[in-house]
Amino acid sequence: MQQSNHIMYQPPTIVSNKDLLYLQDMMAWNLNAAKKAHFFAQQCTIPEIKSTLEQVCQMHQKHYQKILQHTNLPSNGMVQ
Repeated sequence: MQQSNHIMYQPPTIVSNKDLLYLQDMMAWNLNAAKKAHFFAQQCTIPEIKSTLEQVCQMHQKHYQKILQHTNLPSNGMVQ
């Protein structure tokens, strides 16, 4: 079995349905993780753990927002 190593230097001009579904999954995973981290931070009474959970929540929110930015490009952007 031979594999070809094609390097993609530029993203494609169109995002496939499969790619879009994967982006939606990534957004859902990050949103769910952010909500859980926030919930547990609110329940936590140990300041160090609470702070870490809040940082985890912020990290997942940033990831969610970054993915969202990539999917909300203008009509001449990549997502069609």
